[in-house]
Amino acid sequence: MAEEQSKWTLAQLAHEAGASASTVSKVINGRPDVSAATRARVLAVLDRTGYRSPVQQRRALADVPVVEVVLDSLNSAYTAEVVTGILGCAADQGVEVLVTAIGAGGSRPLNPEQRAQRIVDQGRTGLILVTSAFGNGPLDAFHRRGVPVVVIDPLNPPPDEVVSIGSTDWTGAKDATSHLLGLGHRRIAFLSGPESMECNQARLHGYLAALRAAGVAVDGRLIIPGSFRTDDGARRLGELLRLEPRPTAVFAASDTIALGVMSEALRRQLRVPEDLSVVGFDGIRQGAESVPALTTVAQPLREIGRAALRVVLRQVKGEVPDSRRVELATRLLVRESTAAIE
Repeated sequence: MAEEQSKWTLAQLAHEAGASASTVSKVINGRPDVSAATRARVLAVLDRTGYRSPVQQRRALADVPVVEVVLDSLNSAYTAEVVTGILGCAADQGVEVLVTAIGAGGSRPLNPEQRAQRIVDQGRTGLILVTSAFGNGPLDAFHRRGVPVVVIDPLNPPPDEVVSIGSTDWTGAKDATSHLLGLGHRRIAFLSGPESMECNQARLHGYLAALRAAGVAVDGRLIIPGSFRTDDGARRLGELLRLEPRPTAVFAASDTIALGVMSEALRRQLRVPEDLSVVGFDGIRQGAESVPALTTVAQPLREIGRAALRVVLRQVKGEVPDSRRVELATRLLVRESTAAIE
């Protein structure tokens, strides 16, 4: 049983661990400049004594948990849907949410240790990252300080102790491509997001799996990487239309790309879906309101946000997550932007 933490001073903890008080302080605050062996001894003492720093005590006594949501900007329809889900769940749970857009500028960049320590000093009870700007360095720094973190659609697989949440990207992409194949299309282009993103790789592999299952040869010229921007979708359609023969359908890795494709098709006097079928991925509101309405693979974006907050709050209570990777099911929404090939 852990001993009453209020009886322990830094000096006493240092004596128990065979280290200096300053070293114990470094371990408590998650500083990296401590050897692995010394850190292990100090952590064992902290665990046995049940010691919590003053900041940790204030956090435990706080009536209202404060979870910070870090994102690139609020200009993305995808991000807005996820944040809406987080805020809805927070209202139900009595949790305060602070939203930080790191692309807003105006502040001096912090290194991973400084950023993580600021989170602790400001009393955040947890973090939800809807951005690819945080690599494993900051995530490790948060973990050392005991800050629960959940990453939504990470750029790369996070460290083992960090939970990530996304959707069934591979299955969704396979469903989208199979839908186009079922309409008779054989030259199906794939306009991806950034090649290195984990979700994008899953969507690419789902697209390839559907083609191979149908016995359709893969044409590498029809796979064009880029960004998730609307204008990038328009640009890449121009590249596709220079091919001979042209593709008859486009599967875009996001609705924003797909909407750019449809806008550019209209500008070039191509009819969607008569001349070109288009499928997106995400299920954002703009796709349902487009003309024609966009066929898409819908992610449960708001539920992803709600799930992320629930996982953080469980970790705040000391519960161990059932899984380090959570995937919610996608569904294909067939609308007006796809049709059988003539």
